[in-house]
Amino acid sequence: MNILLLIGGLILILLGANGLTDGAASVAKRFHIPPIVIGLTIVAFGTSAPELTVSVSSALKGSADIAIGNVVGSNIFNTLMIVGCTALFAPIVITRNTLRKEIPLCILSSIVLLICANDVFLDKASENILNRVDGLLLLCFFVIFMGYTFAIASKPTTTGDAGHPVIEEETEIKSLPWWKSILYIIGGLAALIFGGQLFVDGATGIARNLGVSESIIGLTLVAGGTSLPELATSIVAALKKNPEIAIGNVIGSNLFNIFFVLGCSASITPLRLSGITNFDLFTLVGSGILLWLFGLFFAKRTITRIEGGIMILCYVAYTVVLIYNT
Repeated sequence: MNILLLIGGLILILLGANGLTDGAASVAKRFHIPPIVIGLTIVAFGTSAPELTVSVSSALKGSADIAIGNVVGSNIFNTLMIVGCTALFAPIVITRNTLRKEIPLCILSSIVLLICANDVFLDKASENILNRVDGLLLLCFFVIFMGYTFAIASKPTTTGDAGHPVIEEETEIKSLPWWKSILYIIGGLAALIFGGQLFVDGATGIARNLGVSESIIGLTLVAGGTSLPELATSIVAALKKNPEIAIGNVIGSNLFNIFFVLGCSASITPLRLSGITNFDLFTLVGSGILLWLFGLFFAKRTITRIEGGIMILCYVAYTVVLIYNT
């Protein structure tokens, strides 16, 4: 029964995210919002909507380990598995702008989370908690990131070394009638909310039946499930000979997950980190640094198939260590 709840919830989440994205993008297009802005905001929100739904639902139900593990696990999965798998299909070219600004910003977001989640070590507190102050701080970082995004969008893109020249070309926005756009938005939100509740119920039920901690379920099963939109987007991009989209997809999703998803979750209710350890958080930081090093020092700003294979092996090793320590 729990497996059916998990699968049914995930299907509703994916359908809801797709419907919400199509409806919102269509409305934005009617107001003549530039496609690149739509791609960097609405489409980025759409692929991260499953993480937002699951984490907020988990926070409201008192399952803090699933809420935090979902974000931490999703970001590790995004960086190591999605980039790694995409690089196996086609080498990923990274622009200078991404290498100098956006990947370091992604690493910074992981370090900010590491600091906020270490109350015991830094403040000699009795337990590690992401409180409302931490949540509001993360949301402030999100506002700064969105300001940076709109600043990029306001600049004319060039084919040489633009930060995101591909998004404008690849974002196909459906023109829908008003009534259908509103229906997609409302239906998408309803599916996300209901699907998130089913998914969390199924995940926590499986964790209890198997005797596995909620943090492990959040870091692996839930994280992989909610990262399916990013994985699908990146693989399709690779098959269309545009694998570089994977980098923008991963970075945007990771920043959105930490700054907005965890920011919203912690602002709603404080999140106690009972099962998420510094090993998970340092792995998150390390995965971003590994991506930056591969792009900076090897193969002229290109993630090669060999490097993609190394990233996949790193994720497999991380998962094995998690299972071994349970």
